[in-house]
Amino acid sequence: MGKRMLMASWLLPWVLSMVVMVARAGDPVLEYEWKVAYGTQSPLGKPEQVILINGQFPGPNLNTTTNNNIVINVFNQLDEPLLFTWSGVQQRKNSWQDGTPGTMCPIAPGTNFTYRFQVKDQIGTHYYFPSTLLQRASGGFGGLRINSRPLIPVPFDTPEDDYTVLAGDWYTDSHIALRKRLDSGKSLARPDGVLINGKQGKVGDPNEQPMFTMKPGKTYRYRVCNVGMKNSINFRIQGHNMKLVELEGSHTVQNIYDSLDVHLGQCYSVLVTADQEPKDYYMVVSTRFTKYHLQATAIIRYEGSKGGASTELPPSPTGWAWSLNQYRSFRWNLTASAARPNPQGSYLYGKIPISRTIKLVNTMGAVDGKLRYAINGVSHTNPETPLKLAQYYGVADKVYKADQIKDEPPTDVDQDNQKITIAPNVVNINYRDYVEIILENHEKSIQSWHLDGYSFFPVAIEVGTWTPEKRKNYNLLDAVYRHTFQVYPKSWAAIMTTFDNAGMWNLRNENPERAHLGQQLYLSVVPPTKNLKDEYNMPETALVCGIVKDMPKPKPVSPEGQA
Repeated sequence: MGKRMLMASWLLPWVLSMVVMVARAGDPVLEYEWKVAYGTQSPLGKPEQVILINGQFPGPNLNTTTNNNIVINVFNQLDEPLLFTWSGVQQRKNSWQDGTPGTMCPIAPGTNFTYRFQVKDQIGTHYYFPSTLLQRASGGFGGLRINSRPLIPVPFDTPEDDYTVLAGDWYTDSHIALRKRLDSGKSLARPDGVLINGKQGKVGDPNEQPMFTMKPGKTYRYRVCNVGMKNSINFRIQGHNMKLVELEGSHTVQNIYDSLDVHLGQCYSVLVTADQEPKDYYMVVSTRFTKYHLQATAIIRYEGSKGGASTELPPSPTGWAWSLNQYRSFRWNLTASAARPNPQGSYLYGKIPISRTIKLVNTMGAVDGKLRYAINGVSHTNPETPLKLAQYYGVADKVYKADQIKDEPPTDVDQDNQKITIAPNVVNINYRDYVEIILENHEKSIQSWHLDGYSFFPVAIEVGTWTPEKRKNYNLLDAVYRHTFQVYPKSWAAIMTTFDNAGMWNLRNENPERAHLGQQLYLSVVPPTKNLKDEYNMPETALVCGIVKDMPKPKPVSPEGQA
């Protein structure tokens, strides 16, 4: 029943890893084969070791459509364990495929493992990356598009072309060297540069080839993700305005911007019309909120270009108040269709009673003389046995102690001598509870947070500390439904979501240094009864490790709901 699809030549760079699309009676299946290996490239001008997928850096773009079933056979040709996580894919009822150390055993060197998951109801722009051992610092990341089915209209005309822009800061040291630095108790220094799709660019270089081309008068979609390690970035295109149309799986009110702040882990879609003089223009990405200035450029060339790009680059905004005001201009498009044929605003999130409020404060300190980051005084460490497997096999009590942090942070959370506990950090959440999470940042640096398995409504962000009275300022109508969110210095943010997706889900600081040194936790969402309508069984092909490696597999739940 297979059917091999011939791809147009202009698509080949994005689909080299695609083996075959299989036509079945149900939803389409897209099958890929990835070989993940080290290679040598020169992103900042000097040869260095990077992580390649099928010889590509960044990795191949996953171009999918809602309800597609994705099958990716990953061959680990590195010299250390490997996992991929799919940022923005909710993995409904299926945290078994989420690709974090709390849910899956890693793929051992010299072996392979096949991920199987469905992209569903998250139309928009996302990306994937390796989730273990700080490997993201060496590459292995790529774009992940989830397109709308033809049945579901999008609120703008089909663009002439669709471009992925993976940008962020970059270190020339390998992820192994960076990891050793963190594990020795030191913080990472400033990055060495900024990259756009693996390249830095050089302003004024007459031999630089264009990264993107545009036809005069046509409109293009640029999907921009911050895949960096440390810094927020500002994205802009010389001489052109940008119309924001989508943000991490949600259509937005279509405001016009001349530049956009994109924080760690975030993805935006903008429409750009080629309405200027037909010549070359620079795309510019630069760091934000830092004393140092790092930038990358890429050339956008009009067809029939009559000249090079001006070396006078558009400036970056200054200060984080500008960024906060920009955030407040983002609004959910209440008339656009969602993944299903109903308006996005039909889910009245602002009228749902709050079941529980959890307040989380990010902190840092030393444990035995070494730097650690924590949430409410607990610094997460990954046990040898993934948390989800320990739970499934009934040995959770031998691997972790749940609810070590409370819904309110300790009173001494800001004191220099505050005790930090290193332990697996797991918080139990009642299935289907509507939860308010307050992210409070007492530090001088901006933080960015991501929640696997869900999107949420960021209803407020304000300077200072949160109190219940602040709820009167919440946006309870059209906050953009998304999965990553920034918290500005000395500020707080409030998010809301219904925890209706059973599984073990990672809430992490999107700064890999902070996540590696403990600033993350797992939310355990367990239905009251075992039922395949709520959560899938552990796959037969799942890797096992740690204390469950030699244990007999638990009897799976039957379709009738009995184990």
